[in-house]
Amino acid sequence: MIMPGTSRRTAAALAALALAGTLAAGCAAGASTAGMPLRSAAAPSPSGSDCWRPGTSGDDWDSWGPGMGPRMMGRDDCSWGPGMMGGHYWQRGDGAPVKTLDQARQRADAFADRLDLRVGEVMQFSKNFYAELETPGGKLATEILVDPADGDTGIEYGPAMMWNTDYGMHHRGQTQTRISPDQAQDRAQQWLRDRGSDLTAGEAESFPGYYTLHTLRSGKINGMLSVNASTGAVWDHTWHGTYIATSEH
Repeated sequence: MIMPGTSRRTAAALAALALAGTLAAGCAAGASTAGMPLRSAAAPSPSGSDCWRPGTSGDDWDSWGPGMGPRMMGRDDCSWGPGMMGGHYWQRGDGAPVKTLDQARQRADAFADRLDLRVGEVMQFSKNFYAELETPGGKLATEILVDPADGDTGIEYGPAMMWNTDYGMHHRGQTQTRISPDQAQDRAQQWLRDRGSDLTAGEAESFPGYYTLHTLRSGKINGMLSVNASTGAVWDHTWHGTYIATSEH
């Protein structure tokens, strides 16, 4: 996503998540933990085209259907601002490119302060920077993205927005945890195996309502998956691009 207009496409994907949230949540809530197909939920298109287009169909963000595009908000440029969701999920950057993990951590710190959280692990990918936010007591709270083009920062697409029961869009709808960390890792591994992938699922990290795991190739980080702690649904983080580096606390 390191290209002109990046923040607008990033914001559009988040807007689509807001509008499609009830669909994603309803799909996850309807899944059973026994014999449930390990199918990935919809996620922003990895092609970089996050704006809704009429006449499309399928299982990506270009296909949520009429009424869910930018025109619903009276905008034609696939952009949106903090007024969309009260500024809770998104913070505008200063327009300067974010090129290093230290710079990304600074942006993540500024966002975390708004939620009385602190920044833990920060990762650099070819399309964005990713950071884990923690409570003052050290519990994992949520996941955020930093746009390398201009520093725009917000709650990550997908599980952090849809499944997080404390900091997501559906935080009032608490769900029962039925899946343990080991079961989440097993489900993620089965999901990968069913798709003929040579990746392996790493240790499951517990966020409110779901788990996130690194996917590994020969023991090295490749990407991420999340597993819903109630339904066991698997969501592939397709939006990061190629993994580059990690900064711990």
